[in-house]
Amino acid sequence: MEELWQQFDRIVVFDTETTGIEFGKDRIIELGAVSLEAGAETGSLDVLVRLPEGARLPPFIVDLTGITDEQLLAEGVDQAEAAEDFCRLLEGCERPLLVAYNAQFDLNFLYHFLRPCGRVAVLGPPRFLDALTVYRDRRDYPHKLCNAIEAYGLGDTAVNSHRAVDDARATVQLLEAMAAERGDLMRYIDLFGTHPKYGLSGRRISSVTYRPQSYRRERPLYDEI
Repeated sequence: MEELWQQFDRIVVFDTETTGIEFGKDRIIELGAVSLEAGAETGSLDVLVRLPEGARLPPFIVDLTGITDEQLLAEGVDQAEAAEDFCRLLEGCERPLLVAYNAQFDLNFLYHFLRPCGRVAVLGPPRFLDALTVYRDRRDYPHKLCNAIEAYGLGDTAVNSHRAVDDARATVQLLEAMAAERGDLMRYIDLFGTHPKYGLSGRRISSVTYRPQSYRRERPLYDEI
C-alpha cells in the first residue's frame, strides 16, 4: 500500500446496502465505511438508514442482508444524519482516496444519497479506486467480493456478509492483499472497467476514465489507455 500512502493522506473504503439496483429509484438502507491514515484505521461508520414513511423493504433484500423493516424503524437514522456522518470521514483531508468494490454502483447511489442533503460537494476532492476493476485484471471470472476473498485466502478474517461495514472491512483486506501481490494500484486511480458487452452501468462520473474490461484478462486495463 506504500504507493497509495505516498499520494493520499486518507483512504476511505465504503460500501452500501440498498433496496435494489436502480440508483435513481432505489435507496440506501445501510452505509458502512472505514477511514485509514498511514495504514491504520482512524474512523468508521456503520449506520442503518430509515426508509420514507410507508415504504417497505423488498423481501429479497431482507433475505440477502438480514435487514428488516423493524430494524430500520428501531435502529435507523434519517438520511440527512447518515449523510453528515459519512461526510465527516472525508472532511479536513487535502488528498483523500475513496475506494469501493464495484465503485461505479456505490458512487452512483452515494451521489443521489448526498444530493438532497446538499452534500454532494464532498465528492469533489477525492480520487476514486474501484477494487473490482483491479480484481478483474488479476483473476478470471467469477468476480464477486466473496470470490476475491477466497482467491486471496482471506476467509479467516474477511467476510462478504452483505452488511455494509463488514464488506467495507473485507475490501480493506483485499486492497492490502492486492497491493502486496503487485505494486500497480496507482495505475487504477480514476480508471473503471465496464462490461465488455453492455457497457457502462449508471451515470458517467466526469473524473473517471472508463474502458471495456473482459472477464479474462491478457494485459492490464491501464495498458489500453
